[in-house]
Amino acid sequence: MFKLVESHKSKVISRKLLKIVFFIFYFFYSLSSQAQCAMCRASLESEGNLEKAEAVNDGIVYLMAIPYIIVTVIAIVVYRMYKNKKHV
Repeated sequence: MFKLVESHKSKVISRKLLKIVFFIFYFFYSLSSQAQCAMCRASLESEGNLEKAEAVNDGIVYLMAIPYIIVTVIAIVVYRMYKNKKHV
């Protein structure tokens, strides 16, 4: 019985540690991507070609959205797998 309690505590600690690591990773990942988008936009706006600037800005938004969509889909799949496994 002691091993069961110890195992549960270690799982809780490892889950908290994993959440902290993911939070730190995503926080720093977003900082670096925002800097690049601002530089692209500034360089295109200085040229005066509005159509080209809008196209690049749309591309930046598209490239930014795809990873979030993929992560959301993976999270939904994992949640459903976890939920189905819990009921069995």
